[in-house]
This record gives sequence, C-alpha cells and structure tokens, in this order.
Amino acid sequence: MKASLERREATSAGSDAVVTGVFERGEKETSFPKSLAKEDAVAKGLLKAAWDRREIRGRRREVTVLHLPDGRRRLVVLGLGARSGFDAEVIRRAAADAVRTLKGRGARTASFRLPAFVQEGVTSESALRAVVDGAYLGGYEFLRYRSTTDGAVEEIALALGDELLRDETGLREALDEEVTVAETVVWTRDIANLPADTASPERLAEEARQLGKELGIKVTVFDEGKLREMHCGGILAVGGGSSAHPPRMIVLEYPGGSRRGRTVAVVGKGITFDSGGISIKPALHMSEMKFDKSGAVAVLGILRAAALLKVPPRVVGVMACAENVPSGTSYRPGDVVRTYNGKTIEVLNTDAEGRVVLSDALGYVVAEHHPDEVIDLATLTSAQVTALGDDMAGLVSTDDRLASGLLAAAREAGEPLWRMPLTDYHRTLVKSEVADVRNSIEIPTAGMLTASAFLENFVGSTPWAHLDIAGPAYTNEQTRKYQPPYMSHGATAFGVRLVSRYLLQSPKA
Repeated sequence: MKASLERREATSAGSDAVVTGVFERGEKETSFPKSLAKEDAVAKGLLKAAWDRREIRGRRREVTVLHLPDGRRRLVVLGLGARSGFDAEVIRRAAADAVRTLKGRGARTASFRLPAFVQEGVTSESALRAVVDGAYLGGYEFLRYRSTTDGAVEEIALALGDELLRDETGLREALDEEVTVAETVVWTRDIANLPADTASPERLAEEARQLGKELGIKVTVFDEGKLREMHCGGILAVGGGSSAHPPRMIVLEYPGGSRRGRTVAVVGKGITFDSGGISIKPALHMSEMKFDKSGAVAVLGILRAAALLKVPPRVVGVMACAENVPSGTSYRPGDVVRTYNGKTIEVLNTDAEGRVVLSDALGYVVAEHHPDEVIDLATLTSAQVTALGDDMAGLVSTDDRLASGLLAAAREAGEPLWRMPLTDYHRTLVKSEVADVRNSIEIPTAGMLTASAFLENFVGSTPWAHLDIAGPAYTNEQTRKYQPPYMSHGATAFGVRLVSRYLLQSPKA
C-alpha cells in the first residue's frame, strides 16, 4: 500500500472511493449533520436521503457504501459511535473497516477526508496516524502461499481540504514517520507468518543479516558451537531436540543518534515451533505454535524501524531462537541447565521453554552491552491470555519510569498494555530445591507473574520491562471476531508500533 497527503478536498479527488465519518445520531435527532454537507453535494442528495431513512445511524463498526451518481466512485461513511467515546483508536478501527469493506469491490484507491476525523480532542496528527495504521494494517493479508486473491485498496490519500491546510508541514512529517512504522509492521507480519519448515532459527538469522546489509545494522549470529563456548545452556537445552534446525542467538546493533547516548536492549523469544518438547502439547491448535517466534520477530521489526526512523538511543536487539521438539536429544523434566550468567535452572516442564531461552539472551545482553534498560517481548504464558484477553499484553517492570514510558507509548500506538505486580510471593514460588530457579511451579496460579519472577533473575539491577504478548501476538478464526479489525488473521507483529513509539520519544542521554 502507498499513502500520500493531498491539499484538495477528498470529494474532488479522483480516487475510487471517498471515505468519511459521522458520529452516532441521537434517537430523536432528525437534522442532517453539517459535517456531511460536502459529501452529500457530490452524492446529489443520496446521502441525506439515506440519513433521513435512518439507514445511517453512525454506530461503531457501521459501514455504509453509496455509489455516486458519476457511476465510478463510491462514498464510504464510517460510523464513529458516540462523541463521548471518540479517540484515535476509534479512527484506527474505522479505517481498517473501510479498506476491508472495499476489498474485492474494484476500488484500488481511497481518499480519506481527514477533517471528518479531527474532532472531540483528536488532533489532526493523531487522526492521520490512526488512519494510516488502520488502512495499512487492516488491508494486510499474508499472500505467500496463495495462488489467487481478491483485489484490494493499494493507495490511500489523506485529503486536508481547506480546514487543515495550515497543518500541512507537520502532517507530512507525521505521515512519513507513520508509514515507515506501518510498513515495518507489514514486513514483520510476513516473517512471523512463515511456517516452521521455512522460518527456522537459521532462516531468521538470514533475515537479520539481510536487514543489516540494507540498513547498516551490525549483526552477529552465534551458532550452536559458539553458544557452547559461551555456556548458553538454556538455549542449547531447548534447541537440543532438533538436529535439523539447531538454535541461534542473533544480535543486532543500531548505533543510535549519539555515540555516548542511552542504550536500550530489546530481547525476543524466538521459538520457531513449540511442540512442548517431552512435555508435549495437545494436538489441537498446535499448528499455531509457529507463532511462538513472535517476540523475536518483533525485535527484528523494532530494529528495522529504529534504523529507518533514526531514533535517538542506541538499540541492541537479541533474538533467542530455537525449535522445541521431542527427540532422543531433547532436554527432559528433571534436568538442570547452567545459563550464560552462571545461574542454574531446574527444568520441571519442557513446555515452559520460552523463559529458558530468554535466560541466556537477557544474561548476555546485560553483561556484554551494559544497556541502560532492557525490554523483552515474548509469547510466554497462557496465563496472560486468561488474565487480560487477546487484545492486551501484560507488562511487568522493575522500573517505574520505564513502565510509565511504555504505557504512554502503548496508548499512542494503540497497542494496549496493563501493568501487573511482581512481589516476593512470586519470587518465592520460582525458587528451586536443587538449582537457583525452576522453570515451572506445582500450583496453577499467577503463571504470568511467576514467569516474570523467573526472568528477573537474569537482568540484575538493570531497569527491565517484560511484555507478555501471548494474547495479541496472533489471531485465529475465533479470536479475530473480538479483536480489532486491523489485527489480521495470523501474526499481528504486536509490540513493533509500541516499542518504536517509545524509542522515538526516548532522549539521547
């Protein structure tokens, strides 16, 4: 998809569809909204007629498509709901609904009338960013293995009209930035959606190497031999069952805006396929375990966005990649493994493997790169989904400033987080009788928080935030009914927009 900014009115543009919005009408409201006057003029009264017949009510998720009298264009009217609940997220979802509705209808271009969405405390910049997000992400499809597809919207225009011409300079900058992020999310989704027979740990390493060549990012790949030298017993244990696809630790370094600036480390769980290992999962939904690499692939996307946007801090990304399958060389319940920072893990459940690979990645980046703060992303626990659902990630952090920054970025990006507690109760639960920590506990309680308590052992005193993205990292036929329309089927690349926004707002020092 492409996006552009236009000075003229959307109604006078030559696009296949004109997209506008309207708030929900009251039960006794009869007068036609003045905000739709320009649209009704090009519709020759058809829009007002539909309003008068109450065929348009302005409710959220309501999409009305009218064919204009010129016989070529369409008018798409998006319901924005009540004014009291209007925000950028409403626009983001409405824009996704628009492009999804136009799919397969022969509309290649769409012009959004931006002033229609700049109301009730939403600035022109916020509205523009939300439209770009919704259109790009809502129009996404994973097409690598499809032989045919329906036609879709390929270009969108953000039409300023007379009302927003004064904001043109700032909006052009915002458009360039948001398109970069949206395109990166689409790029990330394409990798995250690859099946396990293609997206092996080595394939992810190749993706990182290619990205490094394109954008000048330093990339280092540690193979199983080097991992043994580094005493990365966690990632080697998890990946030990797959001789066909051995583990890799992939490190990407973006130098940042200042040689002596802050360093932010982002670490991702990259289980390219998770069968559960010896503690094997049920067959139902196991095909979705190709998405267990979503945290690591998000790190790849974050580094891409950081380099393209030239964010101020130095950013170090670490992808801990392994395939967790059962074999004669798999790690077993009862094993004890020693990790990069010397701490030992008692393995009680081989399906609690994400925290085991992250132990080496976190220990490595803290010891070798001395970051000012560490953020990890992982599809770590089903407990996160139970607690928060499929559209919100859990946040656990040892640093209030870092947590506040991520929560603020989450609100702006439309990738919601909820901060959860971490107490000595959770820390006690992960203590082991035979090792420093254990990777599972015997009681089914506080799973997201005990996993966080486990990870805390590998970051030392460095400010740290853990994002459990198990719910919003991907959608299936069932969950997509309830998730936002821009969360397309399959991988969502959750975390890329959020962390990219956080890095953009971060100072150099």
